[in-house]
Amino acid sequence: MNRITPPSSAQLAPRLAPRLAYAASQSARVAWFLGQYMMAARIGRRITGPPRTTPPGGRPVPGTRVILEELRALLARDLANIEAGYYRLPHDLMPDPRRLLTDAAAFFRDVPEVSRRRRDHAAVEVRANPPPGSGGLPAYYRQNFHYQTGGYLTEESARLYDHQVEVLFGGGADAMRRQTLVPIFEHLKTRRSADCRLLDVAAGTGRFLTFVKDNHPRLPVIALDLSPAYLREARRNLAPWARSSALLQAAAEAIPLATGSQDIVTCIYLFHELPPKIRAQAAAEMARVLKPGGILVFMDSVQYGDNPMMDGLIDRFPQSFHEPFYAHYARDDLPALFAAGGLRLRETSLAYMSKLLVLEKTAP
Repeated sequence: MNRITPPSSAQLAPRLAPRLAYAASQSARVAWFLGQYMMAARIGRRITGPPRTTPPGGRPVPGTRVILEELRALLARDLANIEAGYYRLPHDLMPDPRRLLTDAAAFFRDVPEVSRRRRDHAAVEVRANPPPGSGGLPAYYRQNFHYQTGGYLTEESARLYDHQVEVLFGGGADAMRRQTLVPIFEHLKTRRSADCRLLDVAAGTGRFLTFVKDNHPRLPVIALDLSPAYLREARRNLAPWARSSALLQAAAEAIPLATGSQDIVTCIYLFHELPPKIRAQAAAEMARVLKPGGILVFMDSVQYGDNPMMDGLIDRFPQSFHEPFYAHYARDDLPALFAAGGLRLRETSLAYMSKLLVLEKTAP
């Protein structure tokens, strides 16, 4: 009779150590950012008044328990991808506590101003007092998106942005972004990464590209964004990979790169902040710069019907966070939008509050 010998602790350690490190870090991350979300909401209510109730016939907003279940599912998927070898453990698994505290302090200093804008519907302060260098930017861009101070136009906003987004998503923003690393891995596994090119459209602070470069250090990347302040922050974040990273100030609807020059285009959390006409132009431009056989890895908010439990949040989001084009985006036909530019939908999936699309440039 054959005896089954259980694995020794030495055999288990290589598998358990990353899992335990991930579990500990992400649990602390969720507690840190979700706690700040709840505290910021209490501060905001003192300024704006009680939250709106669901109108008769309106869709209910999911409760905290549902949100946490969705977030747990996302983190389980993130860990499974790491263990499957699609990407490494987050490079900042143990973040600098000084930066965490500094950003949290700056975040809470700004909460009363954000709440005041929400109460007063003051969403275009950056037009009345434009930051230096912002005068020539498109009008649709010169707004206080999320009611945040400076919109996307100041150094202070760029410094605080990633922290604000993590608070908004209860610590799940990076884990959502990392789901886009799976199709990038699949596309590159049969190619020499140094010979490929990746363009990140609306790269913002370059936070997502740090995950790309940590996993594919020889892959040349371009961070494209409209904001000079955010590109300066991206330069700081991408400094460890400066030799294979470039910055480009430009609009998504007018990409100054050659047709068919990119193997991969990524676009994360941009389309819900674009007017419908600009959205179509941006889709066509991203398709244009892709090589035949290249892929667009696209992530943005879930839309109506993707996860019916989230439909109530979709109703509330544009009013609570000043997203003037979000309601149209939430009903837009994204596959048809990209098909017009020659992109074929290859796969789609949901990740917490986001939707991932992978599209391929068909041969001319």
